Amino acid sequence: MSASRPGWFSRWFGRFWRLLDGTRRLLFNLLFLALIAAAVWAVAHRGPAALQDRTVLVLNLRGPVVEQYSGSWRDSALWRVRGETAQQVQLRDVLDVLDAAAKDPKITQALLVLDDFQGAGLATLREISVALQRFKAAGKPVVAWGSRFDQRQYHVASAANELLLHPMGLVYLEGFGRYRNYYRDALDRLGVTANLIRAGTYKSFGEPFVANGPSPASIEADSLLNQGLWGAYTEAVEQARKLPAGSVMRTIDELPERMAAAGGDLAKLALDARLVDALKTRDELRQMMIERGARDDELKSFRQVSFDDYRRRLKPVREGPAVAVVVAEGEIGDGEAAPGRIGGLSTASLIRKAREDDQVRSLVLRVDSPGGSAFGAELIRRELELTRAAGKPVVVSMGDLAASGGYWVATSADEVIADAATITGSIGVFMLLPTAEKTLDQLGVHTGGVATTWLAGAYDPRRALDPRFAGLVQSSVDRTYADFVAKVAAARKRTPQQIDEVAQGRVWTGAQGLQRGLVDRLGSYGDALQAAALRGKLPGAERGDYRITYLEREPGRLQQLLDLLEGSVLEPLARRFDAWLPNTALPIPAAQAMHGELSWLAGQARQRPPFALAAHCLCADP
Repeated sequence: MSASRPGWFSRWFGRFWRLLDGTRRLLFNLLFLALIAAAVWAVAHRGPAALQDRTVLVLNLRGPVVEQYSGSWRDSALWRVRGETAQQVQLRDVLDVLDAAAKDPKITQALLVLDDFQGAGLATLREISVALQRFKAAGKPVVAWGSRFDQRQYHVASAANELLLHPMGLVYLEGFGRYRNYYRDALDRLGVTANLIRAGTYKSFGEPFVANGPSPASIEADSLLNQGLWGAYTEAVEQARKLPAGSVMRTIDELPERMAAAGGDLAKLALDARLVDALKTRDELRQMMIERGARDDELKSFRQVSFDDYRRRLKPVREGPAVAVVVAEGEIGDGEAAPGRIGGLSTASLIRKAREDDQVRSLVLRVDSPGGSAFGAELIRRELELTRAAGKPVVVSMGDLAASGGYWVATSADEVIADAATITGSIGVFMLLPTAEKTLDQLGVHTGGVATTWLAGAYDPRRALDPRFAGLVQSSVDRTYADFVAKVAAARKRTPQQIDEVAQGRVWTGAQGLQRGLVDRLGSYGDALQAAALRGKLPGAERGDYRITYLEREPGRLQQLLDLLEGSVLEPLARRFDAWLPNTALPIPAAQAMHGELSWLAGQARQRPPFALAAHCLCADP
């Protein structure tokens, strides 16, 4: 029996209901989209609440100060999974915040809270201290407080008008210097031979793997370097604290007697030595700042704005002629590299991008690097040379480190500006070729075979290094060193013989480098920007009012994958050494240092072709 057909009323009502329902859903969807659009617009156009009068800028710096945010995509993912955030502070942000706050009538003073500050190299610390001096010169006092101060924290804190310490705190100044591990005997026991081929008497990078202690040349160079850096540190602190010259060294020399006189109270010792002005707890500091500023009833504290909140208020200029800045921070490799390391190809591409940008009038290369691949350094140097040839001036600004390959890239600049405490020079080249034939013998493993030429197995880490091949590498090292010296001589308008006398792999402070003609002048990062703006004839360059644009590389998907996989396989030598570490009862930092150094050695055979020479200084921020 067939179903009855609906009547006309039912059909009409059904169509009406569907139309009504569709109209309702359309209206609700449009309303929902309008609400989303309004929320997005509100977020995009919402500005921070206006600052009130008598606001204190709180410089609660966390983590180390870097030239640019570093870390791989893998690191960021792991931090997010753990609920953590990467703690780093960019030097440019610290300088921008302090300079902007100095001109802001709402900001009346600054408070430095440095408990979580992990410091930086001496040149960077000096940049921050000078920026604090500019802030103070605007008539705005700076107060520094800490539960304790290590050497790097104290350098920045000493620039304050008033320096306060917790009653249970301390100021720990220890001087500059370091002790390296030397692995000759350990490698002999492991059956590993580190074949070091170098050019430069003072090129000490490979010494830890071929000797049991530092060479006389290494001691000579390190002593002069550390004395220069320590002199710059103590002079800055004594001037800032209005202490007699030599006070810091006398305090350290007399520390046992002073400690006894203070009854073992480290905070009192610091107060008696005039390293701090007063001892205050955190609540006493809060009450003091309320009395000197204005009370914030909502916070139940003093009226304040944090470093991060104030930084977000700054609006960079995004259009118009500019000085471009490319940061070269970290070790130098040949290819692509994420921020925090230097890739010959990736950094060169950023320089090329600046050269091809019509808005860019000049370029600053900000260098903070101990060097690395000589080939990678040359790729960068060549792009700088082309940039100058295109009519765009290049200024190299040296930060904490600009040594070896980090100095190589500076040889194509119109002007080289370093801080007095920059570590630079180390003009030298080396190659380290580890072989483990004795290790395999101990394991009962033997290597044999045939090849059409002697060169096919001349460098095989399983076999002893062929002396003919060692001679080839030595020739290549000597040739690269001569090329390095020649480039420096041409850039510095000196003879190769004159440069060779101050080269030989030796490191210098920026002040010592100036005396030896390796840099044009001493100055800050801001001085380098100003020099580039003047050379590029930017509008407003004379009064310091010009646009700065930072060119940085974002990692692609392939790089993200490589970062994720990187480090998943350890070399046999590193694994074997790892097995020793638990039985040595060494402190964790010492064990980690050994692991890192031996892993680096073990990776040389895998990571570098035989003629990939290195220009690295094995130096670090003091």
